[in-house]
Amino acid sequence: MFFQNYLAAILLFLIGLYGVVTHRNLVRMLLCLGLMESATFLMLISLGYRAGGTAPIFYEPGVVPGQTIVVDPIMQALALTSIVIGVVTLAMALSLIIHLARHYGTLDAGQIRDLWG
Repeated sequence: MFFQNYLAAILLFLIGLYGVVTHRNLVRMLLCLGLMESATFLMLISLGYRAGGTAPIFYEPGVVPGQTIVVDPIMQALALTSIVIGVVTLAMALSLIIHLARHYGTLDAGQIRDLWG
């Protein structure tokens, strides 16, 4: 079915959201955020998919004008851009978690929050 990708993306996002809300360990929370991010990649790629479509660079305008179905390249570009941004954000978050673990001696978000004020 066509809607399986959308359902999978929604399910992955909800699983990640549940993990962020329920876990107190910062590393597990970051992994759940990564799962939510992967769900958005799947949704972006699914939105750009066209059944029977071809890549825009293989477009043959001479066959029947306006009848060639091509996939949406903007969604693919957005997904690639968000993957790069996600890797950088993940690296920064991991370095912040390492700094917090060294400074406070714990990865529990509740204990770090209690120490703050």
